[in-house]
Amino acid sequence: MKKILFLFILSVLFYSSEAQILNDSLEYRIRPDSVRTGELYLSVHNFNYMRNYEYFNKIQDGYTLFGAQLEPQLVYYAHPRLALTAGVHFRKDFGGEGIYKSYPLFSVKYQHGNSTLVNGVLEGNTHHRMLDPIYDFEKKITDPVEYGTQFIINGKNLFLDAFINWKKMIYKPSPVQEQILGGLSAELNLIKNSSLSLSLPVQLTVFHQGGQIDVADDPLQTLVNSALGFKLKLPFAGWVKNLRTENYLISFNDLSFTDLQPYSKGYGWYLNAGFDTQKFGSLMGTLWKGNSFISSNGMPLYQSVSQHIVHPGYTEKHRKLFILRYSYQQKLLPNLYMDFRFEPLMDLNRPAGSRKIEFSNSSFLMYKQEFRLHKAKGK
Repeated sequence: MKKILFLFILSVLFYSSEAQILNDSLEYRIRPDSVRTGELYLSVHNFNYMRNYEYFNKIQDGYTLFGAQLEPQLVYYAHPRLALTAGVHFRKDFGGEGIYKSYPLFSVKYQHGNSTLVNGVLEGNTHHRMLDPIYDFEKKITDPVEYGTQFIINGKNLFLDAFINWKKMIYKPSPVQEQILGGLSAELNLIKNSSLSLSLPVQLTVFHQGGQIDVADDPLQTLVNSALGFKLKLPFAGWVKNLRTENYLISFNDLSFTDLQPYSKGYGWYLNAGFDTQKFGSLMGTLWKGNSFISSNGMPLYQSVSQHIVHPGYTEKHRKLFILRYSYQQKLLPNLYMDFRFEPLMDLNRPAGSRKIEFSNSSFLMYKQEFRLHKAKGK
């Protein structure tokens, strides 16, 4: 109990909160630009990461991801509403030999007003702005490139991201099944002024594994996750910039014809409260209460079925966690951003005398800039 009280006081002194830690600094969106029409640019996006899990439970492994990603791309602004990109993504894990993975990057982006249509490489992972129980933040590192089609609205009162991520293409006859992930992330602002902000977020993912041109014996799978909640923010003028609360009901449904999962449906309450400060970062407290919850792309920690290397298939129908989240983001230089996170947690299902504090910590360094290679005639 003393440990919990100490951590709570520490968090109140330094932290600001949102149901999830703000990921604005991790986003990098290339869009058509009427000022650059007819010009060719080199886009450079460098993402350096260290994410460490000091976990000792049976649900999620403890491990460390430490390395860097580099995305050089050529961007041709063909029209005030059209941008074409081509490049490559490199991932280098420190301590490993050579480049761990590389991906080709091609995309077509058409924009009209607040709406954008993307085909090819999506504005994926953290750009979807999804909750960790539905879409694991770590995919920024482990699954950084998504291919498919995406429609985005980023207006004053509405954010919407609808996408199809074609995860696994197959060719006749294929020994494995195709994999497709469809998703929707939306947030509608109901009230937004200097004294109050209230919005309604809605999220949905549909994972399908199957196909008709494979020779695999595995049955079809269709897993659905959804979330509905509300976000409330109260701004202040002092060293505390605002108070926040975000609360969600998250569901799981297995629509497969054959039962392969231990549970066919489940849900979880994802309750968050905290505050942002002017200078010292953000703090949030999170309570997760899950019941038979499974997610096709969510963080393993929240699920009722283990993905642990030593305990695969182990189940905990009821999950109850308390997590503190401290984050600090800072723009160090033009185009250079730093992000630090510390997230201790406690499994409240364990007997009081045997509860251990586990934690994860992360540090990120992002550099993102575009350099003009060719100037349009007449400029």
